[in-house]
Amino acid sequence: MAEVAYVPPAWRERLETRGLAPLRSTGARYWAWIGFLVLVIAWAVYQYATQLNNGLIVTGMRDRISWGVYIISFVFFIGISHAGTLLSAILRVTKARWQMSVTRMAEFITVVALMVGALFPLIDMGRVDRVLGLLQYGRWQSPLMWDIFAITTYLTGSTLYLYLPIIPDFALARDRLGPTAPRWRRVFYEVAALGWRGTPEQRKLLDRAMTTMMIVIIPVAVSVHTVVSWIFAMTLRVAFNSTVFGPFFVAGAIFSGIAAIIILMAVLRKLLHLEEWITRTQFLYLGYMLAAFTLIMAYFNLQELVVSGYKMESGQTFHFAELMTGPFAPAYIYYWIGGMVIPGLIMLYPRTRTIAGITVAAVLVLVAMWIERFLIVVPGFRVPLMAYDARNYFPTLVEWSILAGAVALFMLIISVFAKVFPIISIWEVVEHRGPEPGAPAPADVRRVRPEVRPGFAPVATAAALESEGVRP
Repeated sequence: MAEVAYVPPAWRERLETRGLAPLRSTGARYWAWIGFLVLVIAWAVYQYATQLNNGLIVTGMRDRISWGVYIISFVFFIGISHAGTLLSAILRVTKARWQMSVTRMAEFITVVALMVGALFPLIDMGRVDRVLGLLQYGRWQSPLMWDIFAITTYLTGSTLYLYLPIIPDFALARDRLGPTAPRWRRVFYEVAALGWRGTPEQRKLLDRAMTTMMIVIIPVAVSVHTVVSWIFAMTLRVAFNSTVFGPFFVAGAIFSGIAAIIILMAVLRKLLHLEEWITRTQFLYLGYMLAAFTLIMAYFNLQELVVSGYKMESGQTFHFAELMTGPFAPAYIYYWIGGMVIPGLIMLYPRTRTIAGITVAAVLVLVAMWIERFLIVVPGFRVPLMAYDARNYFPTLVEWSILAGAVALFMLIISVFAKVFPIISIWEVVEHRGPEPGAPAPADVRRVRPEVRPGFAPVATAAALESEGVRP
């Protein structure tokens, strides 16, 4: 006889209903939000057209400071992408069940951030035809070429890693929405589900594919931001002359990525009414990880200061003065206090270790990490290579507009995704997590024989019963 399973029907019904609710209907506020994002993107496209027409002279970049907002934002968005798939893969490998309800958000952040971030080097080139020249005449010795292939590989793997766990939920949407959905949705879910019926053979193949991608995606993710760091570290600039940029950039990427996940969790939890499945548990554990990385980032920054300050080679004195007492001192102070000290203190004290407090810490970190990229690029290029005065750089309206358009594009893709795909991995939450541990058993608890539904297996066994305070 099959093992008796504990199935809380009303809980699972609520999860499915709430998870599929954004796919069923769309309100006026959603369309107003989409319209606003489209306007911001349209303005950015107009400003980009101005840049194409007049050249990079419309930006604040010149020959002595040739990297600006575009490269800063490129590193920033590529960094955000790391915590998504990398964090998801590590937590899946370690079987951390608390993350099941936010896994899909994390994985989707990776794909979208890579798509948006990859646009900035193309924009920074000035002319579109230079892309063809880069592909045709690019030098294999260049870290830029390594970066192109690393990001392409990471984007391909991350997209596949995002798609595989959605297949059972596509089948659920196909079966639950039925004739109430528009025809294009029914066709889309039918095709995307790949004939999923939740058979043992299908489940075995899916599990094998996901396990393979978990193992592959972790080293790929680490290598991508390591290669991004090499673009700086292999450049003959005093401020970039570091052998620890690889792990420094990877740590910073995970740091900012965790912050992005926390913010997205807070927003979608509120807008989509997911409070029952995205609880304080997810915020608390991600907050602990954020706090741990404040220490890691502080270590790397101090290591850079001590080693470079001890040698104090030519140009390093100027660079330190720019950061600590010069025009970049306010931003540098905020990076330390707002990006590391305050978030760490928020997580240290129980009174501030709340959902709101952790979200505030994540916002501070995300802003600080964009500033950190600015402090790497601009002050680094201000260090004179010859006997000339340092030049100033400040982004123009064109650069700010394109950055705003990129942020709007990031939000637009996520907004559309939330209306087409279940934002929570419903089948994984049901199978691997169930109701929040320690919560009182619902009134409708009953013991039934395992129920077979598309994409689902028996929800829990005796261990799950005990976690709910119910003896099997």
